[in-house]
Amino acid sequence: MKGGKKQDHNREESRQYYDYLRQQREIAESLKYASYIQQAMYPSESFMGRLLPEYFIFHQPREVVSGDFYYVSRHSELLYLAVGDCTGHGVPGAFMSMLGITFLNEIIAQGRFSGAASILNQMREHVMKALCQTGEDNEQKDGIDLALCILDARKKTMDFAGAFNPVYVVRNQQLIEIEGDNMPVGIGAEEEMPFTGHSFDLENQDMLYLFSDGFADQFGGPDGKKFKYKAFRELLVSGSHLCMPEQKQRIMTTFNTWKGNQRQLDDVLVCGFRFHPA
Repeated sequence: MKGGKKQDHNREESRQYYDYLRQQREIAESLKYASYIQQAMYPSESFMGRLLPEYFIFHQPREVVSGDFYYVSRHSELLYLAVGDCTGHGVPGAFMSMLGITFLNEIIAQGRFSGAASILNQMREHVMKALCQTGEDNEQKDGIDLALCILDARKKTMDFAGAFNPVYVVRNQQLIEIEGDNMPVGIGAEEEMPFTGHSFDLENQDMLYLFSDGFADQFGGPDGKKFKYKAFRELLVSGSHLCMPEQKQRIMTTFNTWKGNQRQLDDVLVCGFRFHPA
């Protein structure tokens, strides 16, 4: 009798184990398919190559899908470049990133905006409406940190607006930082204010860098500390003269070497574009 109970117990454990493996396999397959859908939201390499003669994208999600996203489009002779960092990572972040790309497409296609700041103002309204955000204290403060550039290659100008995130312009080995506002695209802790637009004159061969905070915030190195923005800026400036594949390889190698055996804390995205006048 005791032997029969033990066999039944073993069979039940085996069944639970194989059920667990099946569930894990189904989750992994679902995430893999979700990553295909997310990748389809990004512009193709051929499309990017037509719009940007020189660019690189280093995108290393923490999980299969990412809360960081990049955006490139062209409308009415203007080029729109953006990098977003959504609340969370993995599946929740991926849902937010797809909302962000969708809202950018919709707002830019409609054309009812006066500049980059106007796009972010409208995008904030879309996010708040989609997430039913009202500003209550007990409400989830989901949102998007975003850097958005509108380039006019003929006039050699850039219109920039940022939600927490800046844009770096490197010219002749010198870095110029154009800061964003200290508020997200979405409901914030403080009173809502309009986003600020910044106009900037570009020169041929200027390097533009858009990025999320995942690189600078990664722990690693010999002392297990954060990489930090000072070292991140130095990395970009020192490699700004290199061709795009070399810049990407250098940034990727630096990140993975710094991280070492540490767990990756967040999604990582760094995009670089070299400006060429029309």
